Amino acid sequence: MERVIIAGVDRSGRSRVAADWAAREALRRGLPLRVVHVAPPENLDPVERWPYRPDTVAGRVVAELTVRHPSLTVQGLSLTGAPVPELRAASAHAELVVLGLRGEGQHARMPLGSTTAALATGCAGPLVLVPGTLAGRDVPGHTDAVTVGVDARDPSGGALAFAFETARLHRVRLHAVHAWALPASAAASLLPLPEQERAAREDHEEDLLSDALRPWRGKYPDVEVRADALLLPPAEALAHASETSGLVVVGRHTAPGTTALALLRHARCPVAIVPA
Repeated sequence: MERVIIAGVDRSGRSRVAADWAAREALRRGLPLRVVHVAPPENLDPVERWPYRPDTVAGRVVAELTVRHPSLTVQGLSLTGAPVPELRAASAHAELVVLGLRGEGQHARMPLGSTTAALATGCAGPLVLVPGTLAGRDVPGHTDAVTVGVDARDPSGGALAFAFETARLHRVRLHAVHAWALPASAAASLLPLPEQERAAREDHEEDLLSDALRPWRGKYPDVEVRADALLLPPAEALAHASETSGLVVVGRHTAPGTTALALLRHARCPVAIVPA
C-alpha cells in the first residue's frame, strides 16, 4: 500500500471541502496528499465535455490547499477518461481515498453521487465520504470523536483496525456501536417482551460486543473505548452517534447497502467505508 492520501476533486465547492478534510488528515498522519481530477477525453463533442474546461482543476485545488496548509506536501494529478476506472486505478494502493458525497451538477437530494457510489463498492482501501456542508469542522476532542459500527456476530477487522488507529492518531475516544434487534417472533407479537427476558437479551448483546472488542482493546490500550449495544436499526444508531462524532466508520460488508445509504442521508460527519 502506497503511503499517500488521495482526494478526488471536480469543480464543485463540495469536493473542495472534501479535499480540505483530506489535507488535514494527511497532516495528522504525516502523509503526502495527491489531488486527482479526471476530465472527459478531448475528442468528445463539446456538448458532452461540458461543464469541464481546459483549465487544471487539480492545480487550482492544490494552490488553495498550499495557502491554507503551508506545511502540507501535496501534488496535483490530472487524468483523462471515465472518472470511476481512472480514480479506482489511481487509488489502487493508496492508504486512504477521500471524496465528497456528490459531485458537481448532482441534485442535493441525492445521498450519494454516481462516482462515489461506484467507488464505495470497489475501492481497494478505506474510502471517506465527506458531506459538503459539515466536513470543515475538525474532530471534536471533547466528544466521541470516532464512531465505529460493529456487527458483534461478524465484526469487520478492517473497520475496527481503521477506527482504533484513527482514534489513536487523533487522541480521542472511540465509540463502538452494535445495533441489534429482537427476534422476529417477539417483534411481531402483540404482547410486549417481558422485561426480564429483554434485559437478558440486552446483556447477551453487550457480551458479544465486549468479546468482539477485546483483542482490539489489547492492541490499543491507550484508546479509551465506549461500547454501546443499542436496540435500534443500524443506520439510526450510527446517525445518532454521528451527532457527536468527527468520523463514523463502517465495514464494506455493511455498505453501500441500505444501512450505509440511510446513514449517508442523515450523517452529521464524514463516513469511512472500509473493506475487510
